[in-house]
Amino acid sequence: MAAIHQLVAGFANGDAISNEARVLRRIFRGWGYASEIFCETRRILPELRADARDLALLAAALRPGDVVLLHLSIGSAANELFRQLRCRKALLYHNITPPDYFRGVQEQIAHQLALGRAQARALAGAAEVNLADSAFNVAELAALGYRGAAVFPLALDFEKLRAAPSRATLAAWDDGLINILFVGRGAPNKCLDDLLAAFHYFQNYVEPDSRLIHVGSYTGLESYEGFIRTRIRELQLARVEMTGALPQAHLNACYQSAHVFLSMSEHEGFCIPLLEAMVRDVPVLAFAAGAVSETLAGAGVLFREKRFDLVAEVLGRLAHDERLRAAVRAGQRARLARYEQRDLAAELRAHLAPLFTV
Repeated sequence: MAAIHQLVAGFANGDAISNEARVLRRIFRGWGYASEIFCETRRILPELRADARDLALLAAALRPGDVVLLHLSIGSAANELFRQLRCRKALLYHNITPPDYFRGVQEQIAHQLALGRAQARALAGAAEVNLADSAFNVAELAALGYRGAAVFPLALDFEKLRAAPSRATLAAWDDGLINILFVGRGAPNKCLDDLLAAFHYFQNYVEPDSRLIHVGSYTGLESYEGFIRTRIRELQLARVEMTGALPQAHLNACYQSAHVFLSMSEHEGFCIPLLEAMVRDVPVLAFAAGAVSETLAGAGVLFREKRFDLVAEVLGRLAHDERLRAAVRAGQRARLARYEQRDLAAELRAHLAPLFTV
């Protein structure tokens, strides 16, 4: 039987694309296909090198009729290899952040993103099946010259998201303070300086007994981390916790302890943490940028203007007004139920069906 292999630009714990690749591999193997994840070895975390294979081995491993699915998200050698492979091909676009966000902050990442945009344009027509995890991303593919791309939303491992939270982390955050949470990489497009500005108003004028928790890695963006830490001091904020990346149990505890999830991000191709917050019944307040409104799909609370004082007031309502909290939570539960009721494995099989016909 043919195999279905996946190409990723990087393979790590806590990374959304890596997590989805694992879920899809489990689906493909459940269908009876051999399935491996391929990545440049230098971009696989050392502790995960038994879970992914070296990109350089893929061409030799392919057989006639095999399928390769590329996860397209940044400039990568995997993108170049994908174009050259002689097999059936599918592409899943996760969005490429505009490089301008990283200019003057991390030029290497800006270069990788610009390269990714160029490679994405060059790959138009390279795959027989083109997918994207949001309509927002489908529109980007169309602008890059792709035709007939379809939406296939991110396949999440809800069992992990609902796993028991860390008791130690729960104990640390469950101390009577109002916890405002954001989960996402420490990157300029996430607008963490705006997050701090909103929290400044919240802590000074709405709820003094409050804490801001940011869960996310600044690896490769240490200069941006320095800027954010400087802003914390300039704004004289108390109790801002920057945890870095966390294992799943500790992340689950952060969600469990949060009173409100706040996102000020300006560019999102999907935004998984919005759904993660819903899983833990945390009211969401988010800036309506990119695919955020599409991911929320009528749930949570959206705003379209960054009035930090008004954002702070709404945070206060969401933290303390039980009727409002109940209404927002009900809407989020309904959205989450609709998402989970979809048979994504069947949808994916239907999308990939043309690759298994002669």
